[in-house]
Amino acid sequence: MIRRRRSVLPLLAALLALGGTCALQAAASPATEATTRTAPSGVWYEIFVRSWYDTNGDGIGDLNGVTAKLDYLQSLGVSGIWLMPINPSPSYHGYDVTDYEAVNPQYGTLADFRRLADEAHKRGIRVIIDMVINHTSNENPWFKAALDTKSPYHDWYSWADKYTDLESGSAAGSQAWHPAGKEHYLGIFTADMPDLNYDNRAVRAAMVKAGQFWLKQGADGFRLDAARHIYENFPWDVDDPAALAKNLDWWNEYRRGLAAVNPHTYLVGEVTQPAATMLAPYLKPLDAVFNFPLTVQLIDAAKSERNQGLGPTLDRSYAAYQAVGGKAIKDAPFLSNHDQERVMSQLDGNPQHMHTAAAMLLTLPGEPYIYYGEELGTLGKKPDPALREPMRWDRATRAKGETTWEAGNPANGAAVSVEAEQADPHSLLHYYTQLIHWRSEVPALRDGGFRAYPEASDHLAAWERSDGRDTVLVVHNLSSQTQTMTLDVPGEPHYSRVLKQTGPGAAIHGSTLSVPAYSSVVLQ
Repeated sequence: MIRRRRSVLPLLAALLALGGTCALQAAASPATEATTRTAPSGVWYEIFVRSWYDTNGDGIGDLNGVTAKLDYLQSLGVSGIWLMPINPSPSYHGYDVTDYEAVNPQYGTLADFRRLADEAHKRGIRVIIDMVINHTSNENPWFKAALDTKSPYHDWYSWADKYTDLESGSAAGSQAWHPAGKEHYLGIFTADMPDLNYDNRAVRAAMVKAGQFWLKQGADGFRLDAARHIYENFPWDVDDPAALAKNLDWWNEYRRGLAAVNPHTYLVGEVTQPAATMLAPYLKPLDAVFNFPLTVQLIDAAKSERNQGLGPTLDRSYAAYQAVGGKAIKDAPFLSNHDQERVMSQLDGNPQHMHTAAAMLLTLPGEPYIYYGEELGTLGKKPDPALREPMRWDRATRAKGETTWEAGNPANGAAVSVEAEQADPHSLLHYYTQLIHWRSEVPALRDGGFRAYPEASDHLAAWERSDGRDTVLVVHNLSSQTQTMTLDVPGEPHYSRVLKQTGPGAAIHGSTLSVPAYSSVVLQ
């Protein structure tokens, strides 16, 4: 439960600025006010600690900086945060770990993490951390010991034999085998990231132990990096039922091991597959997997201003999920993350398209993820460091707390900052805040199922969300022109009230809904 200790007056002011008459009516209702103050949104927020907020003046973000900005995250309305790797690592990004039971000293200490988790929990915010479980750093003491063929750690990694094709590519698209003295080891991403051998029981036990360690420090779960690659190492492993079965066997074992410490541990997996049917099997051992194919569909729909069959595609996707994961739709939709160009860049800086992409994301089932700075419209294209640049808190450069480890993109100027957007009632930040709070205020948006609604034109995306008590209809106008849609559909509920809208102007006339350009509505 989110315990919001701030006054209701700023919330009323924000709602007045953002949502027109429907938002005003919602804010004026005592029942809705109570819901807003207590109900979670189910929205997660991804943070690169190095770029977030610096409390000791070294130019690098730290765990205390995350704690310092929890009130911002609470005001945004998120109910969980995902911290990119915080373990010691020789790289800036941390996806090559040297110690699974410690904190990168640039980020702080274990005590700092425990304090962060405690303060987050006081605000009803869950904390998960990146568990880089497929591989270690080549500077990890385990790997250094493994270079000795007589060491018990040698079998913690995979080594080529005389039959191995040393020129083979990996399932990740890079060179698979790398030299180490007279031997070659498997590292499907880079030579700096040797793959662990999960056929070794000691490896499995060590990784379960690492997960249990962080749960005891206050973590609520993990984002599982490269979850499909535990046993999917080579091109011929892709789509191989045997590799999939071995992956699932490991993740079931991992879940059982973590449940011994916390039976409510939340696990979300990075499974980079192009279709929902290929993601669905992972929903048996995991709570959710990132919906990579949906990301492409949402951005394409927003950019083209056409739904491109989005509703029926989602119907099929969720049916595949529910066939494996049960009645509730277990999903982790998102628009971008630390490996992809930022959403605003993919949408060529178009603010209207950004609005519709965000609105679609935040009215879908499951638990959506937002990448830090997305709510500000931060731009960023490859290479990877440019996707992970410092969060801009203030209009002024070099303000207190701003990280300086990486230069910021000049295109992300003073206007693309928390300070500037908090002061502008029409900013993207306020738009995201409005949509996230909708999920707290309308339980069907957060917990409900999904059914595509017959659209009147290909410029509209529409779906029903029902939680067994209430059913709402969500309609997004993806275009620059006002669109209309009939509500007199045989067999469908009768929708007669505009419950929420992103801006003024939506109206129901008889059995026809009118939706202004680039706006979204929720009907009851």
